[in-house]
Amino acid sequence: HRDRLRFGCWLLPSPSEHPSCHCWFRGGAEEKQHLRGSAQIPLSVSAQVKGSQDGAGPSCVSPRAPSSVAGPQNPLEMNLCWNEIKKKSHSLRARLEAFSDHSGKLQVPLQEIIDWLGQKDEELSAQLPLRGDVLLVQQEKETHAAFMEEVKSRGPYIYSVLESAQAFLSQHPFEELEEPSSESKDVSPRHRIQNISRFVWKQANVASELWEKLTARCVDQHRHIERTLEQLLEIKGAMEELSTMLDQAESVRETWEPIGDLFIDSLPEHIQSTKLFKDELSPMKDGVKVVNDLAHQLAISDVHLSMENSRTLEHINTRWKQLQASINERLKQLQDAHRDFGPGSQHFLSSSVQVPWERAISPNKVPYYINHQAQTTCWDHPKMTELYQTLADLNNIKFSAYRTAMKLRRVQKALRLDMVTLATALEIFNEHDLQPSDRAMDVVEVIHCLTALYERLEEERGILVNVPLCVDMSLNWLLNVFDSGRSGKMRALSFKTGIACLCGTEVKEKFQYLFSQVANAGGLCDQRHLGVLLHEAIQVPRQLGEVAAFGGSNVEPSIRSCFRFSHGKSAIEASQFLEWANLEPQSMVWLAVLHRVTMAEQVKHQTKCSVCRQCPIKGFRYRSLKQFNVDICQTCFLTGRASKGNKLHYPIMEYYTPTTSSENMRDFATTLKNKFRSKQYFSKHPQRGYLPVQSVLEADFSETPASSPMLPHADTHSRIEHFASRYKHLAQKHPYNLLPMLQCPTVPGGTATPQVRELELLCTTAKQQSRSISPSPVIAGDLAK
Repeated sequence: HRDRLRFGCWLLPSPSEHPSCHCWFRGGAEEKQHLRGSAQIPLSVSAQVKGSQDGAGPSCVSPRAPSSVAGPQNPLEMNLCWNEIKKKSHSLRARLEAFSDHSGKLQVPLQEIIDWLGQKDEELSAQLPLRGDVLLVQQEKETHAAFMEEVKSRGPYIYSVLESAQAFLSQHPFEELEEPSSESKDVSPRHRIQNISRFVWKQANVASELWEKLTARCVDQHRHIERTLEQLLEIKGAMEELSTMLDQAESVRETWEPIGDLFIDSLPEHIQSTKLFKDELSPMKDGVKVVNDLAHQLAISDVHLSMENSRTLEHINTRWKQLQASINERLKQLQDAHRDFGPGSQHFLSSSVQVPWERAISPNKVPYYINHQAQTTCWDHPKMTELYQTLADLNNIKFSAYRTAMKLRRVQKALRLDMVTLATALEIFNEHDLQPSDRAMDVVEVIHCLTALYERLEEERGILVNVPLCVDMSLNWLLNVFDSGRSGKMRALSFKTGIACLCGTEVKEKFQYLFSQVANAGGLCDQRHLGVLLHEAIQVPRQLGEVAAFGGSNVEPSIRSCFRFSHGKSAIEASQFLEWANLEPQSMVWLAVLHRVTMAEQVKHQTKCSVCRQCPIKGFRYRSLKQFNVDICQTCFLTGRASKGNKLHYPIMEYYTPTTSSENMRDFATTLKNKFRSKQYFSKHPQRGYLPVQSVLEADFSETPASSPMLPHADTHSRIEHFASRYKHLAQKHPYNLLPMLQCPTVPGGTATPQVRELELLCTTAKQQSRSISPSPVIAGDLAK
């Protein structure tokens, strides 16, 4: 009775935590001692436990326990106590059986555990992959929870068997396997028990690893199921929300009116409302992206959506794409209608012509004009045709630079570009992103830029501008200059060059801007890009039929002339380009003359024209530096009218601003000095009003007048440098006969060679210019025929 009471008291407390498999297998000396002590239970107790397990109930506990021991008082507590006793007895039985026979009775339960763990591992693998449906995953969650409970309930038995194996191994340690002797046929009892220990160790190790693997997989799969269920619930809720939002958006789309039924004035409002509607769909766009990302994450985790969920997601994606496409198409149609018929379209340009004319548009958006009365068509605007007819009145001007400049001045004023500043033009260029300069612009882009330019002009100046007429005329002129074939395309550099040349700004600023359009990030320009710029600029006089006077379409001489200022480098700087442009090179002299023509228009000189007797002289004033008190107005001088004794080959000074007293005194002194010079001197020393661009040994420009007005920059130093450069090239070409040619006079009755005449002219001019360094006057003017 006392023994049974002690056994019952030992079983009643709750079991302690079992050590993990690794702790069991690698337990220290204390754990082995504990197991060894636990194994030393009397055999009588073992027999009693076996009897209790074989019996029908807890007969091993005496009902006559002393009052000092707290026993169960009701059936529920009795059941709990009995379950605890069964667990303890089961563990104890395993231990006793393990120690009762050292011949390998532990091998059977260990093998059973290994087989059971392998089976459960296969069952756990069979639960995957999860199916992409909320209900199915919830069922999998319940199934896995039951599976984990089963594994958990098996845990105490597994731990007890593994502890028994550890206790057995602590009492029967084994050594490393040695090679068996070939002479000994029988295995000794010592080797036999070591083999058993070794086999038990292997089984216990495998069981421990399988147990750890199974428990870890159970936990991971539980987390995987929880995460998958959470994602599926999120996908389900998001798809329901997206379906509702798509229904609302599609109902709005159904209310759209056809584009053809809308009023032109309401197009901007519809465009704005469509853009707002598109912006309001941004949350839907994000929601669609989130749903697809979640589905992709599930697919990566080997969880594929069910057929129903896949069809729902595909239907949502299809509806979203169709909604996006319809919005974009609606917006495009509205913008096209606004472009074709709105204020920024060509539709408003129809008012630029009057009956019987009609403005029409070719397939490439290039405008042309129909005369219904004459039943003819033409590319030029009727007003542009009239303008070109008036330019014919300027063909009697003798000098081509002034003839070109005055024609451009009329075009400039007709297009109202003389009122546009370069700063305003640059703002419009930047707003319309006309970079890079080599990109192509179509007619619609040009119209938009011109419209914005003239609207800005009207806003800044506070004047009334006929925007349709100015836009159409400017477009017509730009197409004539840079797209005479009417392809409907022009480079952005061409557009900016044309506007910059005719805008009302200082010529130096124009040159600076034009150079910046072809210079690289470092502010340098090579010959190729400079050639592109000069080619674009020369198209302006070419359209007027004046290109031959400025070196023709070949810009190579101008490039060589400009790069003389680069000091032998492969690229030229802006300051060097401006220095060259300030000398008014032959290919660009028309632009400088245009600036002077503009400045001279409002100038009045209080003197009388010696030819037509006009007083005061308006515009340019030309003063003779050969005869006193001889002044000629611009009309008489440029057309070649002259009275007796006032020949145009005499030195003449040009003024486009009112003269000052110092200039009058200077001209008086120069005239007095020229009185003592013969006509032969002036014929041998013609004055050029521009910088020639021909190569050094080319003939002089045939159309240059002998008595063109002198330039303010035609100082002695520049001319000497020019002659020295030509002399150097000639010396390099004829080094063997240079000095004899200079020293030997021409044979009487013979003809001097061209080289001799060239060198004589160079030397004589250089000497004469060097003598007149001090009295060199400041001269205003320029001319090229």
